[in-house]
Amino acid sequence: MKRIISTPNAPAAIGPYSQAVEVNGTLYISGQLPVNPSSGKIEGATVAEQAARVLKNIGAILEAAGYTYADVVKSTVFLSDMSLFAEMNEEYRKVYTQDFPARSAFAVKALPMGALVEIETIAAR
Repeated sequence: MKRIISTPNAPAAIGPYSQAVEVNGTLYISGQLPVNPSSGKIEGATVAEQAARVLKNIGAILEAAGYTYADVVKSTVFLSDMSLFAEMNEEYRKVYTQDFPARSAFAVKALPMGALVEIETIAAR
């Protein structure tokens, strides 16, 4: 059975997709941008500030679905430039402190809204 997850505490979808979908005890969170859900605008000028906002958005979706960061099994990080990796990683380490999820990171040509970072997440029970 598929369950659609939506919370006002994370940015609304800007296209034909859901914030997250849960199926068979696995939660798939769409790529999250550093958008403040109240303003609908990018929050933060540095990749560290933007990564912190992205992770906060992910946390809000996890909570809405009844999951925690401890349930995250995989993250995919998209960066506007790989030179931003270390700075993003410092913020990431503040949320994931042990039993780290699997992760991959890629530099992409551009991200929506001119963001520096986007992270998609998979969590499981």
